[in-house]
Amino acid sequence: MPTYQYRCPYCHYEFEVFQHITDDPITVCPQCRKTTHRIISGGGGFIFKGSGFYITDHRSENYKSAAAREKNQSSTADKPVKTESATAKPVEKKT
Repeated sequence: MPTYQYRCPYCHYEFEVFQHITDDPITVCPQCRKTTHRIISGGGGFIFKGSGFYITDHRSENYKSAAAREKNQSSTADKPVKTESATAKPVEKKT
């Protein structure tokens, strides 16, 4: 449920209310009983957890082990394959 902030232009009282999006805005200041206005806020916050802010910080152990296996398989597949080429003759420069 979103938190809405209100401020009274008369007594400058500020308060927050948890309301459903479909609820009507509060129009009466609880302090002075005059008309109040809803403040446009910056929105909801979010929490970063873990040592860094990476997508892999909170992966399951199964995911981590599968990713490690995949990384090991791809690193061995990336190595160039040694092939024997035809023996090349050295080129001599004429001076």
